[in-house]
Amino acid sequence: MQITKSAGGIVVNKKSQVLVVNQNNNSWSLPKGHIEIGETPLMAAKREIFEESGIQQLTFISYLGAYVRFRIGLGKPEDKTQKKKIHMFLFSTEEMKLSPKDPLNPEARWVDKEKVTELLTHEKDKEFYLKWLDAEVE
Repeated sequence: MQITKSAGGIVVNKKSQVLVVNQNNNSWSLPKGHIEIGETPLMAAKREIFEESGIQQLTFISYLGAYVRFRIGLGKPEDKTQKKKIHMFLFSTEEMKLSPKDPLNPEARWVDKEKVTELLTHEKDKEFYLKWLDAEVE
C-alpha cells in the first residue's frame, strides 16, 4: 500500500469563518495536499492553501497534529490503495477574497464554524475538524 504525506490547515477569517475547498468538483475538504521534496509540512500547508484558495497572508497559530486516512475514492467510499498522513496547522487571515489557482480545486468558500462538517466529504476529515472545534469552544 502506498503511503503519502500531506499538509494543510484550518484557516479562520476575521468573521470566525473557516475555509473549505472543493476538489475535482466532487468532494469538499479543508485545504491540503502533498508535501513536495524539499518542503516542510508547514511550507506545504501554506503553498496548498494558496493554490486552493488564493490566500497568501496567513498568520501561523499552531500545529494541530496529524491523522491518517485513505484517499477519497470516486464513486466509492475510500480508495484503500493509498493511505495519507495529513499534518494540519491552524492559521488566521485578514484576507476575505477567495480565488483558487489550482484547476483541480475550482471553488473555495468561507463557512460558519458550526456548519463546516455539513460540507466535508471524508469522515476522518470531519472527525479531525470536530476535535479542533470542540477544543476551540472549551
